[in-house]
Amino acid sequence: MENIVLNAQPREVFGKKVKALRKKGQIPAILYGHKVKPLPLLVNKTEFEKVFKEAGVSSLVNLKVNHESPQKVLIREPQRDPISLEPLHIDFYKIKMTEKIKTEIPLKFVGEPPAVKELDGTLITNRDVIEVECLPEALVHEIEVDVSGLKTFDDVIKVSDLNVPEGIEVLNEPEEIIASIMPPRSEEELAELEAPVEEKVEEVEEVEKREEEAPEEEIIEEKKPSEEPEKIPESIEEQSKG
Repeated sequence: MENIVLNAQPREVFGKKVKALRKKGQIPAILYGHKVKPLPLLVNKTEFEKVFKEAGVSSLVNLKVNHESPQKVLIREPQRDPISLEPLHIDFYKIKMTEKIKTEIPLKFVGEPPAVKELDGTLITNRDVIEVECLPEALVHEIEVDVSGLKTFDDVIKVSDLNVPEGIEVLNEPEEIIASIMPPRSEEELAELEAPVEEKVEEVEEVEKREEEAPEEEIIEEKKPSEEPEKIPESIEEQSKG
């Protein structure tokens, strides 16, 4: 198992004040999990980005807090700024090496399908990750999916076709399709997409003319008492919306 190490330090700054920490290249984080009291932490942004690129969310990381012994953790998907995508907060989940865990492993699609290269098809991938259950030591960074066997539009890759390492149980349905090839559009379909929308101007004008010539009628509706019982709000919030 590859040894990936990330350093951290206890955090004593909370709330809005953490913005100043981010400007200094520090990311607020928290450690929680198996027999761990939640511990607020700080990690260096540059170091974290390097480790996360290598480990992702499915590889074990040795988290060192100050000079204490490393703790085996998984990195949860970081909270990121929606515009800059800079990491805002990180969760580290401590695990027990002798207990199975349920998590996700990313899929990496490799190769070139002949049905794309030779038949002008389009590769369709329905999943980026698979759900698994295993002991922590069996986890892998990613699982490769070789799509070079997709030679026709009828060929597909199912969950059961994946080359999953020993010790990992896949929780997805075996018959679920992971990858397939979509045929190119026919000339008729392309023509329909490119054809301009023709508005029937004469019919529209005729309808507008009839509406203008039609006499106006005053319609008076008699308000009948409602047969429905009055709805009683279930909460104060619902009542305030009424």
